[in-house]
Amino acid sequence: MRVLIAVTHLLGAGHLTRAAAIGRAFAAAGHAVTLASGGDPAPIVRLDGLRHVQLPPLHVNGTAFTKLLGPDGQEAGVDLLAARRARLRQALDEAAPDVVVTELFPFGRRALAAEYLDLVEAAAARRPRPLILASIRDVLVAPAKPEKVRTAHAQIAALYDAVLVHGDPALLPLDASWPVDAGLRPKLRYTGYVDEAAEPVEAGRTRSGILVSAGSSAAGLDLCRAAADAARQRPDLGWRILAGNGIAQAAFDAVGAELADGVLTRAVPNYRPLLARAAVSVSACGYNTAVDLLATRTPSVLVPFAAGAETEQSLRAAHLATRAIARVVPESALSAAALIDAVEAVGGAPSPTAQGIDLGGAKRTVAIVEALFVARGRVTRAKKSPFDYLRAILDDGGENGRAVSIWWRDDDAVAATPALDRLLALAESVAAPLLVAAIPAGVAPSLGARLADTERVSLAVHGLAHANHAAPGGKPSEFGADRSLPVVIADAAEGLRLARDRLPADRLLPVFVPPWNRLAPDLAAALPALGYRGLSSVPASAVPGLVRADVMLDPIDWRGTRSLVDPERLVDTLCRAITEEASGPIGLLTHHLAHDAAIWDFLDALMALLARHEAVAIRDPRQLFQPSAVDEVASACWTQAADAPARIA
Repeated sequence: MRVLIAVTHLLGAGHLTRAAAIGRAFAAAGHAVTLASGGDPAPIVRLDGLRHVQLPPLHVNGTAFTKLLGPDGQEAGVDLLAARRARLRQALDEAAPDVVVTELFPFGRRALAAEYLDLVEAAAARRPRPLILASIRDVLVAPAKPEKVRTAHAQIAALYDAVLVHGDPALLPLDASWPVDAGLRPKLRYTGYVDEAAEPVEAGRTRSGILVSAGSSAAGLDLCRAAADAARQRPDLGWRILAGNGIAQAAFDAVGAELADGVLTRAVPNYRPLLARAAVSVSACGYNTAVDLLATRTPSVLVPFAAGAETEQSLRAAHLATRAIARVVPESALSAAALIDAVEAVGGAPSPTAQGIDLGGAKRTVAIVEALFVARGRVTRAKKSPFDYLRAILDDGGENGRAVSIWWRDDDAVAATPALDRLLALAESVAAPLLVAAIPAGVAPSLGARLADTERVSLAVHGLAHANHAAPGGKPSEFGADRSLPVVIADAAEGLRLARDRLPADRLLPVFVPPWNRLAPDLAAALPALGYRGLSSVPASAVPGLVRADVMLDPIDWRGTRSLVDPERLVDTLCRAITEEASGPIGLLTHHLAHDAAIWDFLDALMALLARHEAVAIRDPRQLFQPSAVDEVASACWTQAADAPARIA
């Protein structure tokens, strides 16, 4: 895929750091990535493997996010903003992306709404239309005015395919910080936390000293000052203070006065190894810092940034403190004494335990986007099996609490055969319930005998004789509109009578399965009066008095090779049904007597994946066709079918 990520960091470099890490993960998976960055250049952010497009940069002072400043420190004018929009549109045209990702917008960066909307609307107008996604961190700052929330939700509904939430709901669900309504919730895809560090944490490390990280912006100046005062008072604790490049040199020099050499330095790119060897960490609680702490399990003191209306870091820090992962010193209580007390308390406690918080967000983001894109039927799979994409779709559903319901029907059974043995062995190997549609007029005694000991198999009525009565040149049908209604009603009644006579009563469901999946609507309406409780065909309208469960996935190329349909097309069909949350269980149709080796191999792989995936429930037809408590007609028909022969008035 070709991926375009648009990000503008205005204060620290956290947004750019996370976006770049996601971009590198896409690149590592073989995708072409363009990263369009609209903040000040950040030398410590790794951009290897990415095509970097630098927009005319913007920044802010403090928390004045609505007052955008240009490179000269003056408020950005219309010419600068127009130049940014033009460069972003140019990047869109050059990248010709399959996927467009906007970082934070529309949940934030409202001051740049015109720029982002110009990009997204232009992307939506392209043909083929790219997948359009929002990328957000675990915690957002909800605006004070509800109409701004409604605007963001409306933009997501109108323009976006999904929202990538780079967090773990087990620690912090999005609705802890942002109002998630019924329209937004289905579009959320939790990825886990994005760990941008490439190097693993070394095992068996010796910890010593206090490592203070003040972030990359000038917002960390107060933390640097308090930590420097603490280092002067307690040099024995072994302090090292990392000041961001956003702190002016004069302020940096003033903070470092009378400190020993090496105590105060600028931020370094190899922060993770230093953190892993520290006895205690002191830092704010930005997204990337929190991920570093979770990865290294370093005992930590958090001083969350809380200036202006910022609540993000305080909320994240509070949840980490609740898990005993960190100790919090509010920014309002920050002092050298408070830091020393907190450092000594944390330093004497055990290291935080691993709590299963998901830090695999970069790779998971790639898998989710690939899965969303394959559902659109446009991914090139030169290096991946279709089942890799199906697995990603299912993983995404499992991560976000969405169950996938599948059921299985096999047609044309008449007798015990080696093909039937293979079908039953496959179903048994994956413990999958199965509905076998038997042809009543052709049933041999061997069929019932073979199914006598198969606990998970149920039987349905597959028409009468599977005889084609269509007019010359018409599509094959036994119960189509080519025959008079009284005749097809009589045949349907006879099919149920023969089925009850020739098949095990404890296995037979009064479910009508029309041969070739074709039947006249008038016959469908008459089935309840004949004693049928259910109907299974291809998707169509509901029939009063019947429980309906239809099939949509057939692996046989009936009009061509009569072997396996293109497996990518089959999996795409299934993935689309899953991602579009098809109403009702998704039906798989097989024909054991017509399978060749390729079809059996495909079914073996498909059923093994479906049956063993925690997000999948394979439904038992006995429950699937159970009438609801309020369906009195169906209940009466079920009783009639079980206790008495079907009669035609």
